[in-house]
Amino acid sequence: MMMFALFSLIRCIQHSKSGECRELLQKRMQELSLLAKESSRSNHSIWFGHYTTSTILSPSPGIRSIMSSATAYLCGHLHTLGGLMPVLHTRHFQGTLELEVGDWKHNRRYRIFAFDHDLFSFADLIFGEWPVVLITNPKSLLYSCAKHEPLERVLHSTHIRVLAFSLSSITSVTVKIDGVHLGQAIHLSGPIFTLRWNPRDYNNRTHNIEVIVQDSDGRRKSVHHIFSLQEDIHLRFDPLASFILLTDHCMVARVLFVMTVLIQLSILITFRYQGCLELKGSPGFINLTSFSLHVLSKINIFYYSVLLLTLYTVLGPWFIGEITKGKIGCCFSFGIFVDGHFLQGSVTFMVGILQLAFFNIPLMAYLCWSLLQRCFGHNFRSHLRQGKRLKIIPVHLLMLLLYLWQIYSCYFLHMTFGTLAFFFSPLRTWLTLLTPVLIHCVWTRNSDKLGTFTVQLKSHLSS
Repeated sequence: MMMFALFSLIRCIQHSKSGECRELLQKRMQELSLLAKESSRSNHSIWFGHYTTSTILSPSPGIRSIMSSATAYLCGHLHTLGGLMPVLHTRHFQGTLELEVGDWKHNRRYRIFAFDHDLFSFADLIFGEWPVVLITNPKSLLYSCAKHEPLERVLHSTHIRVLAFSLSSITSVTVKIDGVHLGQAIHLSGPIFTLRWNPRDYNNRTHNIEVIVQDSDGRRKSVHHIFSLQEDIHLRFDPLASFILLTDHCMVARVLFVMTVLIQLSILITFRYQGCLELKGSPGFINLTSFSLHVLSKINIFYYSVLLLTLYTVLGPWFIGEITKGKIGCCFSFGIFVDGHFLQGSVTFMVGILQLAFFNIPLMAYLCWSLLQRCFGHNFRSHLRQGKRLKIIPVHLLMLLLYLWQIYSCYFLHMTFGTLAFFFSPLRTWLTLLTPVLIHCVWTRNSDKLGTFTVQLKSHLSS
């Protein structure tokens, strides 16, 4: 009798609010290794988990290596990426299938799978759509793996086999291969329907099998897939789906975060130590942007404010609060210190990227733009009356929306980590309070201190 080892996968993610230390994570990995070893005596093992392997942080040798003997890993979490990726399936380099399924809560997606003579087949379905159909033999070429399945059994099989069931009785199961009608499958037992065939008629290349099922209420369902009896023919999964499911997103987030910070710092420091900027050519976007960055970097209060904000985002504690129940900790971009343990960051880098992209960098750009307006000789009121409101007002509105996003992040921090985190959060609460002060300083700064830059800009515009 065929045996299958089905067990649940515990997510070993180090930034979670579970408070698990590194030793406990190693213990969890050892437990999973033991389960994998025990399941090796079974015909197949199927792993279940919520998170995709690309979003799991696990100690060496890694979760994919441990589950390498499994036929498939069934998971959710990303689901269909809000409808952008209806099918998120791929195969690990070790041969294990990773199969995302759509969510049940909003889209009522579910999955059925079956083993037919040790050949794994599955179908992703929408609840309420009938009949349900799954072709188990011949199985789909895309999901075939000689490492885990005896694919030669298809070549020696005598019947095409289909699982078909509905709320009412099944009246017909029609089978076609390459558009050629083969006949009506006969009901064997339960949901199983079979049709005799000669697989050697399809020895060469790939073929398309289609099954059309109809029930007594007139409902009709057609399913099809490509199969092949040649071992040297393979199909590739969607490259984008494979990228999403196989890429180490934690590492990608770290790299993007560091690169973003380095680019911002490089621009800021380069303009700081650059000599007197010579404006050449027409006062276009590039010239005016360079000039505004030059002004920002040469005025200490703005230069050091932006520099300190960028460095603090990387190095400073974002907040101090109750990370887990009764446990006070500090959250940094690179991880969390809590209860004497350091939990390596992953999502923290993604949050850092959002902070840079949706507030820090836009704030720097807004300060540059505001200083440019001051160099044109305007104050806050006069720049609104210069007749370019369609260009000016959207800039203020965009900055206002981003500021509201920053305020909401403070509220979210309070709801997630409590009052202590709200008040001891330099990157959220304190920055939210200091931003209007910094912007006010730009628009009320003494014009005399901008005199050199104003003269330089007006001289260029008049030349």
